[in-house]
Amino acid sequence: MAYKEIGTSIQSVQQSIDHILETAANLPEETIRLKPTEEEWSIMQILSHLAEAIPYWLGEVETVIAKPGTKWGRGLQDPARLAAVGDVNKLDVDDVLKQVEELKYEVESRLGNLDEEALSKESPHRNFAKFGNKPVSYIVDHFIDEHVSGHYDQIKRNLTKIQ
Repeated sequence: MAYKEIGTSIQSVQQSIDHILETAANLPEETIRLKPTEEEWSIMQILSHLAEAIPYWLGEVETVIAKPGTKWGRGLQDPARLAAVGDVNKLDVDDVLKQVEELKYEVESRLGNLDEEALSKESPHRNFAKFGNKPVSYIVDHFIDEHVSGHYDQIKRNLTKIQ
């Protein structure tokens, strides 16, 4: 198998989300909203991004499974992605934390029944089709599991800069 067992991926995502929530729960709101630099995202932007991005990628997984060969993915300038990290000052921290918490259950319910056949279905990335087809397992591993873990690492880096 060239990819993680789906249960391992789900558990890894849930663990990363738990780490993110435990970290944020102990922070004052002003720290959550503070940007380390003008170019970097605040923890609030990271949380809002995750609340938008993970359901997006779960949808891409479902699309590829339903219609192998369909292009998947998006670029950094995707309007929904940009909106999620736009004016986060209008968002309530507790509401966004609840959305992130709910991702644990959404990931499990939408990925939990995937078998090897589903995980092996392939499609080209919308922007990087030149690299060939990628299996669903790649989307799960890279754009969901590693994505959440990477943002947890980003939160830890931010905290070293702003505390």
